[in-house]
Amino acid sequence: MTNLISAEGLKKLCDEYDYLWKVERPKVVRGVSDAAAEGDRSENAEYIYGKKRLREIDSKLKHLTLRLKVLKVATVPMNPVQITFGCWVTYEEETGDTRCYQLVGPDEIDVSIGRISIDSPVGQALLHKKLDDEVTVRKPSGNMTVYITGVSSTQPEL
Repeated sequence: MTNLISAEGLKKLCDEYDYLWKVERPKVVRGVSDAAAEGDRSENAEYIYGKKRLREIDSKLKHLTLRLKVLKVATVPMNPVQITFGCWVTYEEETGDTRCYQLVGPDEIDVSIGRISIDSPVGQALLHKKLDDEVTVRKPSGNMTVYITGVSSTQPEL
């Protein structure tokens, strides 16, 4: 798993950690404490749900703590010559469809806004390629050949 992240991605993870630690967790702890004061905990839904939510928060905090220790902020070259972490890549598929993705680390994946993992099969196939390269992407459904039509440090207008 790649330990690279953008400065924006790191800030987002730090903000999530701070929110969980300083806002959400204390609120849930208060709720659990109030529910526990009501008596029989075995049938107290608020207490049971609160303890479950507290475990979820603590698990997420532990995960974030471990990730934040190993993450390295990567910068994207202003005028990339080849595809590296953080680059926006536009390519044309054999079908004529055009796709545009940014290669990011596993903590920033969001396909709905065009961010795919640098560790994914598509990300690995595109890594270190250049404009006008023809690239074969190995997919479970079979190989796909794409033609790189754009490499940029910023999201292109499509």
